[in-house]
Amino acid sequence: MKEVSARAAARWLRGAEPPRLIDCREAEEHAFCALPGAELIPLSRFAAVVESLPDKSQPLLIYCHHGVRSGQAAHFLEQQGYKNVSNLTGGIDAWSREVDPAIPRY
Repeated sequence: MKEVSARAAARWLRGAEPPRLIDCREAEEHAFCALPGAELIPLSRFAAVVESLPDKSQPLLIYCHHGVRSGQAAHFLEQQGYKNVSNLTGGIDAWSREVDPAIPRY
């Protein structure tokens, strides 16, 4: 799994071929704050919804609050044969501190 800093992720998401952005936090966390364009797939549901990610070569950027759950989600996806999975190091908290302070911290 590739680790991507908040600043590098911001550049990647603005690029010509952005990754599919997945928030693996729970629904109440996502409702409080989320990155624009993020798709919510809670880590607790990953095994049940992995079929919703049919292209195993598609770039995926996974994030959570601090990067621990997203690391677990990314590892799980790699075990399922996904080839291009990245974890947002420091999660949405790092994004708020380093990229967009308008994203609330909790």
